[in-house]
Amino acid sequence: MKPISRTRAVLAAGLAVATLGTLTAGVGIAQAGEKDGRRGKVGEREIAGLFDRWNAALRTGDAEKVTDRYAEDAVLLPTASPRIRTDHADIADYFEHFLQKKPRGEKIRSVITVLDENSAIDAGLYRFHLTDPRTGATQAVEARYSYAYEKRDGRWLIVNHHSSVLPAEG
Repeated sequence: MKPISRTRAVLAAGLAVATLGTLTAGVGIAQAGEKDGRRGKVGEREIAGLFDRWNAALRTGDAEKVTDRYAEDAVLLPTASPRIRTDHADIADYFEHFLQKKPRGEKIRSVITVLDENSAIDAGLYRFHLTDPRTGATQAVEARYSYAYEKRDGRWLIVNHHSSVLPAEG
């Protein structure tokens, strides 16, 4: 009887090891698939392109086209205003004034984090070339930025945008 018990024990142990190995491999494949699937659906390039579309809207000079890039419940902490903008009308008002300076933005450095297929963050440094409406003189302003994006009804919208003048090193 001992040989049978020993055989059963060896078989049981072998089965346990095989089951554990299969389970571990399956979990690893599932996790890799989730990560790869997420990156395959939403990539950093797609998120980076959202800034390009926003910047193109700025170049139209139309505050509504810019504001249309923002969700209805978006929050804007703008570079050139002390007021927090928390609705469509306030955001449009900010851009009515900001667009008078004919802003043209360019990214200096960008760090993009894709959170899932419906949300991402783009943060970094950008430079705006602004034209004084009275004198026509152009000035470059460097600023820090962060955009939080959500995909709503199939469309990427800005839900939070912070921009502040880059402080001098201290």
